[in-house]
Amino acid sequence: MNVLLDHLDLFRDGFIGTVSLTAASAVLALVLGVLIAGFRVSPVPPLRAFGTVWVTLLRNTPLTLLFLVAFFVLPQIVFPGISSYVLGVLALGFYTSSFVCEAVRSGINTVPMGQAEAARSLGMTFVQTLRMVVLPQATRTVIPPLSSIMIALTKNSAIAGAFNNPELFSVQKVLSDKGFNVMVIFVWVALAYLVLVFLVSGFFRLLERRLEVAR
Repeated sequence: MNVLLDHLDLFRDGFIGTVSLTAASAVLALVLGVLIAGFRVSPVPPLRAFGTVWVTLLRNTPLTLLFLVAFFVLPQIVFPGISSYVLGVLALGFYTSSFVCEAVRSGINTVPMGQAEAARSLGMTFVQTLRMVVLPQATRTVIPPLSSIMIALTKNSAIAGAFNNPELFSVQKVLSDKGFNVMVIFVWVALAYLVLVFLVSGFFRLLERRLEVAR
């Protein structure tokens, strides 16, 4: 208990860092995931090909390797001087977007084809059909897998701690270097992650219940 109380500010900063990384990466992943899912069901072949390459490449690349590319390649050729926080968000967001894309695409496939055909018969474009007809119906199906994806994102944010980002897992390294008991530190860090996972899970459970009422 003394480890927590004596270094409460460090644990607090790590907790806030993890929440910030997770939230920013989740927003980026959701925006990119929905966009790429639209590409994957698009009637335009180049867009479908781009979506397929995006998902295949990112889903099959280890997240640690993406972090290495983000931190040691991007600053050299594209974004010199960019902060480690932004690079961490980009790595997490891009990686997670491939999983969001597949979850959204699966939800889109559950909507009957007749819905899209009816929308097209009314003169709607593909984008209008997707935005106003298909995606609102697909949302209910997408919520459960999105919950698992966001929980995985919360835990994946620990990798950012190894790349100069203050978050929960980096607290362990700082305190271990000071000679504190590693097991005790891990217990408190694990409890903090458990709280975050319960919050994410509870949010999606509430969202799922609300959508069920609207059904």
